[in-house]
Amino acid sequence: MSTATVNGITIGYDDTGSGDDVLVLVHGHPFDRSMWQPQLEHFRGSGWRVIAADLRGYGESTVVPGVTPLSAFAGDVAALLDHLNVERFVLGGLSMGGQIVLEFQRLYGERTRGLILADTFAQAETPQGRVIRNDMADRLLREGMAGYAGEVLWKMVARHNAGPVSEHVSRMMNNAPAEGAAAALRGRAERPDYTELLGTITVPTLVVVGSDDEFTPVSDAEYMHERVPGSALVVVDGAAHMPNLERVDVFNKAVEELLAQA
Repeated sequence: MSTATVNGITIGYDDTGSGDDVLVLVHGHPFDRSMWQPQLEHFRGSGWRVIAADLRGYGESTVVPGVTPLSAFAGDVAALLDHLNVERFVLGGLSMGGQIVLEFQRLYGERTRGLILADTFAQAETPQGRVIRNDMADRLLREGMAGYAGEVLWKMVARHNAGPVSEHVSRMMNNAPAEGAAAALRGRAERPDYTELLGTITVPTLVVVGSDDEFTPVSDAEYMHERVPGSALVVVDGAAHMPNLERVDVFNKAVEELLAQA
């Protein structure tokens, strides 16, 4: 584990493999960079340098209470990669991480060689959704993470994938700092609509989703795929919201095909 001080905070990150071909992976909520361990292990052996960091408020990075907009997360990613002297790279993210990828593309699109949008969606939050996210933020600050983590586990991971995968996901959620998770929820409630951005993406793009995902169903992935020119769509059978952990081989194969084009 390494740390870097950027944008006034400390970020914990993994940087494995070597070479000029760089894959950067952004975790979702309420997880940490350990969700990408199967991908770090796989792709560092195939000629790629792979970087995965804990977002501010999660894992081993600084917890910043209040509101964390997606632009702050994207700015942290950019600053960390500046610190590591990485200029261009393939950028992937899952769920909230996918929305951070879209925000990064909006702000720093000249730096990306390819995109991976996993189990995410592009539209702005609805009025009802903003209320729900802010109410959940209030609840996490009041009660901590345990109740929420128990309620959503079998939406994050399909029940037939119970075992080490569900234990890992449960552990990440329970260990997430409530203040950091709440700040991210408030920031996501105010996120912009990325629909118009989708049509401007010119780098190779993979849209991937679990077939059983209730949070971001296949229809959300199809929405993005239809609007990103030349994008690939992969639906991972038997996975819910965490296909990179639930169906590692299928997910990695889809990413391999994307990397071959980037």
